[in-house]
Amino acid sequence: QVQLVESGGGLVQPGGSLRLSCAASGSIFSFSTMGWYRQAPGKQRERVAGVTSIGITNYADSVKGRFTISRDNAKNTVYLQMNSLKPEDTAAYYCKLFQGGRDYWGQGTQVTVSS
Repeated sequence: QVQLVESGGGLVQPGGSLRLSCAASGSIFSFSTMGWYRQAPGKQRERVAGVTSIGITNYADSVKGRFTISRDNAKNTVYLQMNSLKPEDTAAYYCKLFQGGRDYWGQGTQVTVSS
């Protein structure tokens, strides 16, 4: 069984920064892929960033140059550093782990960008 717990969300002004964390527990394989998704009210969930077990990253065009995903395999934790935040980044952010042909999701953490 795999569990994911996100933290680090909150309210921030436009142009500010937040760092999200996602700690995975349970049977975690070293070759798992982890990523961050977000879902704004009335919109579909979208992929924000992903990182493979060997550190290869990819980003949605909307966050390139502003967000950085990283992972600490020893801690089974993935991070999302979000800089230059915009009101359109407001959403619930979800962590996802993919391994063994299955997706595992966290419960989400809210990020609100507003003045």
